[in-house]
Amino acid sequence: MLKHDYMQVSQDQPIYSEAPLQLLLFVDGRPKSRQQVQRIRAYLKELQAEYSFEQQIIDVGQQPYLAEHFKLVATPALIKIHPEPRQILAGSNIIAQLKNWWPRWQSAVEAYLKLQEDLQERIDDNGRITSPKSTIRSVAVSAELIRLSDEIFRLKQEKENLQEQLQFKDRVIAMLAHDLRNPLTAAAIAIETLQSNYNLETGQFQRLKPSMTAHLLKQARSQAKIIDKMITDLLEVGRGQDTEIPILPQKVQLGKLCLDVIEELCDRCTSKSQLVETDIPNDLPYVYADPERIRQVLVNLLDNAIKYTPEGGKISIAGLHRTTQKVQFSIGDTGPGIPVENRDHIFENHFRLQRDEGTDGYGIGLCLCQRIIRAHYGQIWVDSAPNSGAWFHFTLPVYPC
Repeated sequence: MLKHDYMQVSQDQPIYSEAPLQLLLFVDGRPKSRQQVQRIRAYLKELQAEYSFEQQIIDVGQQPYLAEHFKLVATPALIKIHPEPRQILAGSNIIAQLKNWWPRWQSAVEAYLKLQEDLQERIDDNGRITSPKSTIRSVAVSAELIRLSDEIFRLKQEKENLQEQLQFKDRVIAMLAHDLRNPLTAAAIAIETLQSNYNLETGQFQRLKPSMTAHLLKQARSQAKIIDKMITDLLEVGRGQDTEIPILPQKVQLGKLCLDVIEELCDRCTSKSQLVETDIPNDLPYVYADPERIRQVLVNLLDNAIKYTPEGGKISIAGLHRTTQKVQFSIGDTGPGIPVENRDHIFENHFRLQRDEGTDGYGIGLCLCQRIIRAHYGQIWVDSAPNSGAWFHFTLPVYPC
């Protein structure tokens, strides 16, 4: 009986073969393909009584790189890899194809053996006859090279991501030290002024009118909220892009929430003599959203509008019952606008326009807005033209009745 080799392709030890005909049978774990594979193997077993060939079974689930090496699009598949040329049989009629091609394969084997006889045996320096390494071994090596190449590419990407994160961390530390100084100083001055004018015996503020006392308290509270926003944004971006933002949706009156945020930021608008116009319909339906998360979005968008709108400029806020399922909210300004080539990038993490390099901030606010809106299954986008201001729009689902 002629020898029939059956083994799994392995990287652990060299594989050498004397069989002139070498076949690979690719299988998978699908129940539907098991019967077909059993029939193919049974037919090959019948052939082994008459013909010498090497057959190796490859599970694509365990060795996917071999399937990639042969560019297989379906399994099971039977591949003749030696002698050349390579040939792949696939589909539901592999046995019928094998019956058709087997005589031709045998002719190719006979021609190969005749050629080998005519060639002078290769002899090494020690006078020993050497045989060529198995074609199957070279296939396994090629597959391993593919796997290592993919692994190197993945590690290179991880290295680049880590380098970017380290660079961003350094920038954030530098900007945080700068940005926190202003609100901390303002809050400290307000608190120290209140403290120096407070009489412990009478429990009253001396030399300060009630209106000034209220203003200083409001100033300290406002600056504390600014600091809180900076820390919140940094914590959010530290969660990473692949982490879903948790939300607790409930019935929310979006117009009222927006007016509350405007009230919190009104001092900044007043200091720049900016006009704030609102167009929020009284019958705007409730939305199904997390109020704290949407407040983050409104604060970020309004903060940007105030920051980039020049003194005496205008900020617009509008609500629209867009469809029965969606409410659209828009915030516009009369700032410098956003160039067309940058509109697809401004929502990327850490992206900043060249004109923003001297402006306070980390370039993460719009990225957070996008992640929050997407967590609500909404959309956010920008309409803008250079020197004509920017309009940011986002949608949220209507609260179900």
